[in-house]
Amino acid sequence: MKYPIQKLRFKKGKRQKKRKIKPIPRIVVPSFFTLMNLFCGFLAIILIADGNLRFGAWLIVFAGLFDALDGFMARLANATSEFGMELDSISDVVSFGVAPGFLIYTFALNELAIIGILLSALPPICGAIRLARYNVESKYAENAVYFRGLPIPAQAVMFSGFYLTFSNKLHLFDGFEQGVISVLIPVVILLSFLMVSTIPFDKIPRFDRDSVKKYKARLLLILVYLILILIFQDIGLIIVFSFFILKGLVLGAYIFWKQAFTDDPDPLNNGINF
Repeated sequence: MKYPIQKLRFKKGKRQKKRKIKPIPRIVVPSFFTLMNLFCGFLAIILIADGNLRFGAWLIVFAGLFDALDGFMARLANATSEFGMELDSISDVVSFGVAPGFLIYTFALNELAIIGILLSALPPICGAIRLARYNVESKYAENAVYFRGLPIPAQAVMFSGFYLTFSNKLHLFDGFEQGVISVLIPVVILLSFLMVSTIPFDKIPRFDRDSVKKYKARLLLILVYLILILIFQDIGLIIVFSFFILKGLVLGAYIFWKQAFTDDPDPLNNGINF
């Protein structure tokens, strides 16, 4: 009985297939800065709880730096995504909502018992509302050049700057009935209100050729901001962000006047009706 003989074929010089190395997703780079923002906020809370308020306040400022860098890198690498946006919002609630709220509570508002707790909760609560609204509106106004409402990092850095500047100069508030608390309460209420308001505030433009030409003055102003902060540090934070907020209030008053006395619903051509 004959059996079929199977011929084995041997390939000489058999080449191994090279595995293709997948490129690192673009979203990884901005997400790294976002997570560093979150880590700074978390560490700030720990240090504040341990009584090291000064380092905690500076960590909130560094969280703001990482937040700016993650936005810059996302635009530079064209790596914006819904995942990045949601991760950024979660990080911001911790670093710029919970951490500064805990800072001002530990610094002074703890003396007001339940009222102090409620006041300290305003930054994280209003900040969360501000971020949720921004995430929804950004889908319909991707090219908006102004923020609608005070950005949550700005109010957080204001609180940090306030503490860093005045924590060692509390005698300046001796003329007030409750000392520094008399000034801190209206500041907390004002900044929390501005976050949920519709007042426009400057947004960092994209760093492409057209945006640089169109918003040259704004980019120059941002450079001046950075120089002032580097030179004057804690006092520079107060100066820069006070001017930033004042500029937004003036712009908001202009928009209100235009909408009240003209038929233009969007005088800034920002894509959002204020």
